[in-house]
Amino acid sequence: MLGTPQTAARVLALVALVLVTVALAVLIVGGDEDRYRVTAEFRNASQLVGGELVVVGGVQAGSVEQIELSDDNRALITFTVDEEHAPLRRGTVATVRSTSLAGIANRRVELTLPGPETAGDAIDDGGSLDESETVSEVDLDELFNTLNPRTVADLKRVIKGLDDAGAGLAKESNRGFRYFNPLLSTSRQVLGQLNSDREAVRRLLVDGSQLSGALADRSGEITELVSNLNVATGAIGRQRAALTSAIEKLPDFLRESNTTFVNLRATADDLEPLVVATGPVADRLGPFFTEFRAAARGAAPTLRDLDQVIRRGGPDNDLVELTRLAVPLSEVALGEGTPDCGDTPATDYEEAADDDFEQGSLGESVCALRNSMPILSHFRPYTPELIGWFDDFSTSGTHDANGGIGRIGGTFNTFTASTSGAPEILSPVDPAEIYGAAGFNALLSVNNDQRCPGALERDPGDGSTTFTDDGRLDCDETQQPIGP
Repeated sequence: MLGTPQTAARVLALVALVLVTVALAVLIVGGDEDRYRVTAEFRNASQLVGGELVVVGGVQAGSVEQIELSDDNRALITFTVDEEHAPLRRGTVATVRSTSLAGIANRRVELTLPGPETAGDAIDDGGSLDESETVSEVDLDELFNTLNPRTVADLKRVIKGLDDAGAGLAKESNRGFRYFNPLLSTSRQVLGQLNSDREAVRRLLVDGSQLSGALADRSGEITELVSNLNVATGAIGRQRAALTSAIEKLPDFLRESNTTFVNLRATADDLEPLVVATGPVADRLGPFFTEFRAAARGAAPTLRDLDQVIRRGGPDNDLVELTRLAVPLSEVALGEGTPDCGDTPATDYEEAADDDFEQGSLGESVCALRNSMPILSHFRPYTPELIGWFDDFSTSGTHDANGGIGRIGGTFNTFTASTSGAPEILSPVDPAEIYGAAGFNALLSVNNDQRCPGALERDPGDGSTTFTDDGRLDCDETQQPIGP
């Protein structure tokens, strides 16, 4: 008999509680047997004691169940993984990390899962990760053990010095620590963005390495750059008053330039197609600028010499002063304007000269050449006579049975032979009568001062001599030397 109804109800509640407890125990034990397990081989256990968390991306994904020692004295860590991440694949890395800077047995196992492109075969339940796929925790004391006693002593003095430097600054330090939270928060966001695009980070590191190599090859030029930058910075530092004034005016300048910067956004959008279109050209500019850099380096001495030619200390020894001297020279050469040789006929060229020389030496030269054209035109047809004279009479004469005959004409001025106190030999006879008298068979002729070109030669029958330029030449073709 169970007695009163209240007693019976209590017995039934107790039995139900026992049954529920047994069922939960069976579910827990049975469910735990069905969980996915992996055994990882570590160099050492890194103070794991069992029960530590197994995390993926900072989120719990399992726990450490068992720690054993292998035959070759390696730590065998068996841990479970939730179904969300099971089964693990080759390429997974298990790392033992600390959960805080200091503490005992404050460890956890962090799993780094491979990406879809690098993931290998699936690891079966009860499978293992070898030592190449695990990373043991490096304790701080192991790092200190690598230092020699002198370095440890120096490190202690550094820590002591930092303590002395911060003494009495607790309030200021606490106020500064308030800004650590935004710093760490934003740093976490930055690191998260970097971790989300590992390929971009890899390219950044590779390109940075190439950039460092390129800078190393230009170490001499970089040294000069730093030296020149030091000189420039020193010069800027000496202008403190001007810098202070500029900094005071900077806020107003930025406020006024805000509108300009806003408009530049639209300009940048318009320039984007241009930048994209010039991409192929930019690739080709690399070799060009390499050669141009060498050419510019070689042109430096020339430019220095050219600088001395253009401007140099002292009077009348550089191009600038020569240019200044050219101003009065140009005034003398050009005069007051365009040459004006007048409308005087060519026959009166002597009257066309500019007596006051106001049109400059070049203008006077133009007038002289222009006024000399009638004279040159008159003498041009007589060029063969002049050349024949230079050529020792080789172009004159004719040929007969005796050979070549040279025709020579003598020219004499009008004269009167006389002596002091003696009678005139030719007087009272007029010389012109003697020269042109028929009784003398006209051996001589006078007043032959308008002969035509080629008058010395006889006409071969084709009318080529004498030359009168179709009557335009002012000469008398009848004036010819006597003889055959």
